[in-house]
Amino acid sequence: MDSIDVGLLIIRSWIGLVILVHGVNHARSLDGTANWFESIGFKSAKLQATNSAIVEIGAGLLIIIGLGTSLAAAGIFSTMFVAFWTVHRKNGFFIFRPGEGYEYVATLASASLGLAIAGPGGASLDSALDIADLLDGWIGALIVGGGLVGAFGLLAIYWKPEAT
Repeated sequence: MDSIDVGLLIIRSWIGLVILVHGVNHARSLDGTANWFESIGFKSAKLQATNSAIVEIGAGLLIIIGLGTSLAAAGIFSTMFVAFWTVHRKNGFFIFRPGEGYEYVATLASASLGLAIAGPGGASLDSALDIADLLDGWIGALIVGGGLVGAFGLLAIYWKPEAT
């Protein structure tokens, strides 16, 4: 295992842990999460809160172990894009601004895209299963692009914010 593999393992582990814990928090307070989703304009808020928790927990675990890394990265990227679009973009860059800016979600999205392109590294199940090279590079970027298309679809169908 070389220094790049160690670096990718550290990045995967941290990004995975952050999104995993975020998802567990959503799952532990599912009704509260659903109420908040509804307050920002999501229809079928309980379904959206449940899906969000499942994607965050699943993608976090998969990123940590390096299995289906580009698919997991697409889940994180698309979830963070939805958060960016619905909540954070209008609040500026810094997370400490009122309403929370987008630096946090943009960092997670960017790191996920980077992992999808770079691949999971040698310390991963993708590498152990000899499938890492099948899903990284431009293919990884395209997989994340597919997640972004899914995010746009979710927003078009389920997000109907109140006119201000």
